[in-house]
Parts: sequence; C-alpha cells; structure tokens
Amino acid sequence: MEQVEVFRTSVATPAQAAPLITQLQALLPGCRITFDLDDCDKVLRIAGPVVGTPAAIACLVRVGYACVPLD
Repeated sequence: MEQVEVFRTSVATPAQAAPLITQLQALLPGCRITFDLDDCDKVLRIAGPVVGTPAAIACLVRVGYACVPLD
C-alpha cells in the first residue's frame, strides 16, 4: 500500500528544489518526490511504500528550508 505525505515548504524555485529532490531520493529510495512551487504552500509531495516523514523534514531543515506536514 502506498503512503502519500504532503508538506508546506519555503522552497521557492526549481533551482532550489532540484538538489533537494536528489537528496530526498537518496534518503527515501523507491519514493516519488515532487514539488508544486506554483501552489501558495510550495508543496512537497512524497509517495511510496514507506515515507520517512521525520527524515524528510530534517533533510530540508538542515539546509535552511521550512518543512511542515499539511493536514
């Protein structure tokens, strides 16, 4: 069964998102990771068999971005 987690972030541009996607894919193999930067919440979506929510948040926070789960 696939899990989907959605986060509000402070990532603003595709140039900022690209290296984060690479880092998150290394951290969460087998997950599909996308940003919707046109959304007002700069949404990060992670979908896969196991989504490591704390690890994903820590990955973004460690490099200076906000990352909060959306309900």
